[in-house]
Amino acid sequence: MLATQQVLPPSASVTADGNLSIGGCDLVALAEEFGTPLVIYDEHHLRATARAYVAAYSELGIDADVIYASKAYFGLGVLRILREEGLSIDVASGGELHAALTAGFAPEQIYLHGNNKSPHEILEAIQAGVGVIVVDGFDEISTIARAAAAHDRIQKVLIRVTPGVDPATHAAIATGQVDSKFGFSLAGDAQRGVAAIRDSAHLSLIGIHAHLGSQLFDLSIFGPTAEVLADFAREVGADDIDVVDLGGGLGVAYTRDHAPPTIEEFAQAQADALRSAFASRGLTVPRLLCEPGRSMVGRAGVTIYRVGGIKRIPGVRTYLSVDGGMSDLLRPMLYGAVYEPIVANRANDAASQTYRVVGKHCESGDILVAEAQLPEVQIGDVLCLPATGAYGVSMASNYNGQPRPAVVCVADGRARLITRRETYDDILGRDLV
Repeated sequence: MLATQQVLPPSASVTADGNLSIGGCDLVALAEEFGTPLVIYDEHHLRATARAYVAAYSELGIDADVIYASKAYFGLGVLRILREEGLSIDVASGGELHAALTAGFAPEQIYLHGNNKSPHEILEAIQAGVGVIVVDGFDEISTIARAAAAHDRIQKVLIRVTPGVDPATHAAIATGQVDSKFGFSLAGDAQRGVAAIRDSAHLSLIGIHAHLGSQLFDLSIFGPTAEVLADFAREVGADDIDVVDLGGGLGVAYTRDHAPPTIEEFAQAQADALRSAFASRGLTVPRLLCEPGRSMVGRAGVTIYRVGGIKRIPGVRTYLSVDGGMSDLLRPMLYGAVYEPIVANRANDAASQTYRVVGKHCESGDILVAEAQLPEVQIGDVLCLPATGAYGVSMASNYNGQPRPAVVCVADGRARLITRRETYDDILGRDLV
């Protein structure tokens, strides 16, 4: 077993030639066929994760809807797989809405989020027949109501509140604390928001939404969160509070030292918290919504690069330059994410040296891995960064004119191209000269 097995898809193995393989496909061969940087998703693991989430809540006997948070990755190939597995979908922009509809999600399976939905995005959602819109501020209430009235429909909505629970995660991905750009404060704003929604003839309040943050390992936070939401439901009147969204946020392992909870433990913690909080206050236990994004696709994806430069600075460090960087994987630069790379063409070789893995961009901060323990690396080696399936391609840019990477899906020894690599003409295609 590989030392980093827990951060790779479960199908990961080493070929007789010593190459890393996923889904029965040799990653070195994939680099030759499709080029690098290349993002690779394990289809069986995507499907297995989706099924595990659905089964976990079902086996607990709780009415739940598993809603994939498409911001983690909204490529059509992956969206179609998750739709086939019966998931609903969370979108946070007109672009993500378009992707969800194009991937075949029924409009009633779509939840529209966002702290600053434009009037046009709201109109697009109404015209598409989106099932639920999550209201994030006072200004949205009248905008949604007007659009719904113009199309003679009653729009179902959730009201997003900030429960005041500060999770143990990076500040950039924490969302449930009082000082947040998301949602209504419970110190009066949320109560007035509920009243305004109920006063509208074209809005139907169906429940409460909260989200604590991403990459969560501490499941004890769901208890106090559910209690805050139950108190709020009792305060404003729970007759139309049929749904409570406790968010997603289950963390994934990025290094061998990470030990995230299982999907089953996560579901149990959410179900127990919701049942206890609402039942103890004499309230009907509402339907539970869960929004996994990172944990749905994170481990299923890896990114491979080709090593193009090695720069040794005596007494300082050795830099290892690859043919991608912050344009295809921004997380290390954005909030200090840590990865554990593997030399894919010598996957069983023991680590013997320390490298700083950097990208090709014109920024000193373009650092993918600050301190990587690897065997001696040579120019032309294929470097694999595991657990890059979430917030990688979805955050990609064309900085320095770099084309965004191709994406393939692997299963049973076959690789299927699901997103082609951008060309230079693609990059300039919107320019009008």
